[in-house]
Amino acid sequence: MTSNTPRKPRTTFTIEQRLEYAKLMVNEGYTNRQVREISGAGETAVSRWKQQYLQEINGVEPVAGKKALTPENQRIQELEKQLWRAQRDNEILKKATAFFVRENSKLR
Repeated sequence: MTSNTPRKPRTTFTIEQRLEYAKLMVNEGYTNRQVREISGAGETAVSRWKQQYLQEINGVEPVAGKKALTPENQRIQELEKQLWRAQRDNEILKKATAFFVRENSKLR
């Protein structure tokens, strides 16, 4: 049995918007319902934003694959990504160096 009610179009929120809505709930005392009405977001999304914000301000890093809400954790994620890229590039250069050393020794 399916419902004939049309689904609400999916709305995408920026990280800044999510952070602001989470701050409203945590710092300003807004309820989840009030934020849902203001933002047009779904119940679970609003709950997730609040939960993630509370975890981040208590020092818990976001789960892998989730974008951080707080600027500090966003910076940490950015630096971790840069480190990963540098390590990957380093491995590629090591392999290329080994390849060229082998090729060079064959020419002698």
